[in-house]
Amino acid sequence: MVFSGLLPLVIDDVTDEGERILVRARTPEGPVACPGCAAVTGRVHGYHQRTVADVPVDVRPVVVRVRIRRLVCPTRGCRRTFREQLPGVLDRYQRRTCRLISQVGVVVRQLAGRAGARMLSALAVVVSRHTALRALLRLPLPERLVPRVLGVDDFALRRRQRYATVLIDAVTRERIDVLPDRKAATLERWLRDHPGVEVVCRDSSGAYAEAVRRALPEALQVADRWHLWHNLAEAVRKEVTAHSSCWGKAGPPPQDGRRALTTRQRWQQVHDLLDKGVGLLECARRLNLGLNTVKRYARISEPERLVRAPQYRPTLVDPYREHLRRRREHDPAVGATQLLAEIRELGYTGSLNLLYRYITQGRVEADRPALSPRRLTRYLLTDPDQLKEHQRTFVDALTAACPQMTALVNFIGSFAALLTPAGGNDDRLTAWIAEVKATDLPHLHTFTRGLGLDRDAVNAALAYPFHNGGTEGVNTKTKLIKRQMYGRAGFALLRHRILLG
Repeated sequence: MVFSGLLPLVIDDVTDEGERILVRARTPEGPVACPGCAAVTGRVHGYHQRTVADVPVDVRPVVVRVRIRRLVCPTRGCRRTFREQLPGVLDRYQRRTCRLISQVGVVVRQLAGRAGARMLSALAVVVSRHTALRALLRLPLPERLVPRVLGVDDFALRRRQRYATVLIDAVTRERIDVLPDRKAATLERWLRDHPGVEVVCRDSSGAYAEAVRRALPEALQVADRWHLWHNLAEAVRKEVTAHSSCWGKAGPPPQDGRRALTTRQRWQQVHDLLDKGVGLLECARRLNLGLNTVKRYARISEPERLVRAPQYRPTLVDPYREHLRRRREHDPAVGATQLLAEIRELGYTGSLNLLYRYITQGRVEADRPALSPRRLTRYLLTDPDQLKEHQRTFVDALTAACPQMTALVNFIGSFAALLTPAGGNDDRLTAWIAEVKATDLPHLHTFTRGLGLDRDAVNAALAYPFHNGGTEGVNTKTKLIKRQMYGRAGFALLRHRILLG
């Protein structure tokens, strides 16, 4: 049972040599077909010994010494002699058995070079990192048929410098191919060489759209719904930031949350015990609080004073606060970059990041919002059924601060309903865009203009169930592969590992 993989051989002896196990075997007697002319012969010309490694036993390496026959071909004009081969047990020119090669391939397929060599050494299979990479590249790539629904997306080989393109079957999520760049000509060439694609799922990339239009003018292009929602989220965040002067002063104060309720309850408990004459240390013991916490509660005459206003440090933006306030009152949608250029002409020497934090903290309007624009945006983009009761109440109070915020909430909900594919969504999207354009929400206007540039693909995304989620998943796994190889691998090895996934 231990050496079941060597059944085609005749095992003569098994020797325990301490650090390794030595197996002596030979090929069975009998006629063998010539690999050149297929003539059967049993005439032995001589013998040859091969030494190969087999699967370890008890975390000890196994060495197999096999006596191989050299036979004489009976056909005149064919090769004179040949060595018999044992397919499935010993591969030609290999120093490992087939089953050991298979196990090495499984490890290096997941871990590649150095990590694969370290793992194999723990299993008593000693290989170098170079041998591990050769074993990985020797693994055959699976043959994939050209899919009917193709998913296309790019990923970074070197961020902001070099990119590649991954192609998958959008239905089965099998990897089809990896292209060395994200140029339109490269994808167009691949589509022409691999006919059969009827639907292409992609993001908003203009290069991919142009390549599909040239190579497959009849193919259906489908925009990715996740990217549509992501682009809407960016526009919503900008609108929320632009109207922070409205909602920053509205709604319940920050101390009306769950933490504030707990604070008031603890303050009442501490003062009830103090009124009964209980000492500070005994209060801390009974309430399971720290002594310093009890002292802090005892010094405060009313619980509202426990909620402290944020203490801001002086910044380089303070001298230009009035200018920023006037500009934002006149144009709520003005961007931070434009404000930066204006105050720099007035002498500002700080950074854009400092100005952006100053605006989002509400310091331009002299009041700090109860939460940041980014968090409020997250609340607005979350399904209301997924929010807690106090969060819904808080959001409702903030979004009722101005008509634009109220309209923004309604637009988010109606667009989210469109992301469930159904017939007639294209007409509903047209009506949605018309309503947005009639509202004073300039950042949403920019979003609708982007939808118009790729309207056919957007309509297909809202009408058909196809999407590019599988391609995004492949990109996530590709990042793991790149980090495993520390960026030292070339494109050929990276492509091989992606397609083996």
